[in-house]
Amino acid sequence: MATDTNWAGTYTFRANRIHHPQSIDEARKLVASAPKIRGLGTKHSFHDIADTVELVSLDRVDPAISVDHETMTASAGASLRYGELARELHEAGVALHNMGSLPHISIGGATATATHGSGNGNRNLSSAVCGLEFITSEGEVLQVDRSHPDFDGMVVHLGGLGLVTRLTFDVQPTYDVCQEVLEDLPWEALLDDPKAVFGSGYSVSIFTRFKEPTAGLLWRKHRLTEGWDRETIDDFGARRATVDRHPVDGFSGAVCTPQLLQPGPWCDRLPYFDLDQIPATGAEIQSEYMIDMALASEALAALKAFEPRLSDALMVSELRTIAADDLWLSTAYQRDTIGLHFTWHKDPAKVEAAVPEVEALLAPFAPRAHWGKVFQLDAAALEQRYPRCDDFRQLRRRFDPRGVFANPFLERVGLV
Repeated sequence: MATDTNWAGTYTFRANRIHHPQSIDEARKLVASAPKIRGLGTKHSFHDIADTVELVSLDRVDPAISVDHETMTASAGASLRYGELARELHEAGVALHNMGSLPHISIGGATATATHGSGNGNRNLSSAVCGLEFITSEGEVLQVDRSHPDFDGMVVHLGGLGLVTRLTFDVQPTYDVCQEVLEDLPWEALLDDPKAVFGSGYSVSIFTRFKEPTAGLLWRKHRLTEGWDRETIDDFGARRATVDRHPVDGFSGAVCTPQLLQPGPWCDRLPYFDLDQIPATGAEIQSEYMIDMALASEALAALKAFEPRLSDALMVSELRTIAADDLWLSTAYQRDTIGLHFTWHKDPAKVEAAVPEVEALLAPFAPRAHWGKVFQLDAAALEQRYPRCDDFRQLRRRFDPRGVFANPFLERVGLV
């Protein structure tokens, strides 16, 4: 039996074996002969989305990063971590439009689950994918790009279409970013105009525990352009931090990327944590729900009033925005979105009790759950909130007629 856990140590994989092929040909043979198999990335999911009878990690296959300056695209092996890819791209003079909080996650796993960064004008990480290479259930290598009629259904695939081996991304000229943290953001400013607060930087997050008297930390990343002037930006009544901060009280800001408006390349500023440090606290459980940005004020007010019910389980909550896209299973599908992220203490019993209460509270706002984090929304609720569910089911059956990549998670959420 394979004995391995996810990054936080909160989920133990039940697979009989974890394969580590050293070439794509070896991976093809594994997939073609397996009754059930799934790809395994950097194990940053919090449940069984990546689990099945056999698992395959491509961490021993050369990621072979390549950059095409003529088409402004870059490609790399799916097992590569975002932070590793970003550094290579910056050295080549190009950049991605955004990154997630953690640079430690694999590009294959993050894009498969619609993982995202933040910014009113920034779509999720998956939106930058313009090409996919994957191994089908028959062991064949298939390459697709945006010319494929179902490409919008293939990018956020939850591991259900095949073993993704390589991704191609849109890139742009490299750029510099600086970041700052403001403390004690007034609740009134946030609830009065959340779009303005989240629009006060290129990428903006708020770290809160929904307690009085203030909303917490306003964390902003500014993309530096000619004529950029910090003094023209509204602080909404918050105070500028004078030391590097950590999103969670009591933890050192030394593990975070540089703040205090120190300029640096995008790859070293857009993530919150340094690639060479332990990401976040490491001992946690996560949930996240995405709702229509137009409902942000009402939802935040409801969570603020609900705070006493959360206090025992909640470590910190991160609020961030994501621009709408057209990817079928994206949590921001066709609506500008606010993400309500919950970092729970590593106490499964308390989290199991808190999650359904949060989902009930947010039900009037039609939340979509982050696919890789803890949630209890059932298949019926997901069907209502993702209008392309049936299209994805048909696509999945077409690409995986043997059901090789189906697993209990996909069955539970109604996507088999």
